[in-house]
Amino acid sequence: MSDVRRVTTGAPWEETFGYSRAVELPNGLVLVSGCTSVVDGQIAGGDPYEQTVNSFNVAFEALEQVGLGRDDVVRTRMYITHARDVDEVGRAHKELFDAIRPAASMIIVSGFVDPSLVVEVEVEAFRTGGEHGASA
Repeated sequence: MSDVRRVTTGAPWEETFGYSRAVELPNGLVLVSGCTSVVDGQIAGGDPYEQTVNSFNVAFEALEQVGLGRDDVVRTRMYITHARDVDEVGRAHKELFDAIRPAASMIIVSGFVDPSLVVEVEVEAFRTGGEHGASA
């Protein structure tokens, strides 16, 4: 799988746990690892809506590194810690993706590595034509 492109962002857990922020496959599918509302090492945004927007922005930054954007997203997954946050997380998703309408899932989980985090998102995008972009 030498044609697989891996994107790192320098986040400390990437090195510690041995993963890439995003992986682009030769067929044009780009998988973005779970993203939270951690910006410059700090949790940004306290409420579920803000954390969702910030988390997706982290994912969008990873997509930009392979020359893709929000319009290329074909699937999202939202992991939340409380059912009470469904509406706010859903509202943020609608604002970001209403015109795009990717396949989406929202899953309630027991928690994250930091209890201040209430949302984690994953994104899958697709490059039409299936060829790696010019950006590295």
